[in-house]
Amino acid sequence: MLSNSVSRFRLVATLEGLSFPALLIFGSLLSRISDIDYLMMPLGLIHGVLFIAYVLLALDLRGKLGWDGKKTFVALAWAIPPFGSFVFKAKAKAELDAAEQAENAAAASAA
Repeated sequence: MLSNSVSRFRLVATLEGLSFPALLIFGSLLSRISDIDYLMMPLGLIHGVLFIAYVLLALDLRGKLGWDGKKTFVALAWAIPPFGSFVFKAKAKAELDAAEQAENAAAASAA
């Protein structure tokens, strides 16, 4: 599954899209309404790492798929709202599917 850049982007986009709501719900909200305040640091760290990985993978796809500045901006902007990366993946599904198939075919022919 993680054999190509599109698969890695999709996985990280999914995890990043879930990490921010988890941070908001389990980190921020629970620390305000209860004594559970030990979740903020690990959830924040996980979300930060996933966000950086998402940005780097999106920039990698920009080069590989020939995205212009607008498409790259949209991909990066959708990483900010909760569940936003899911929206971007849905909007770019056809393009990501085609790129993933092309990368899989290239890898199969090289092997």
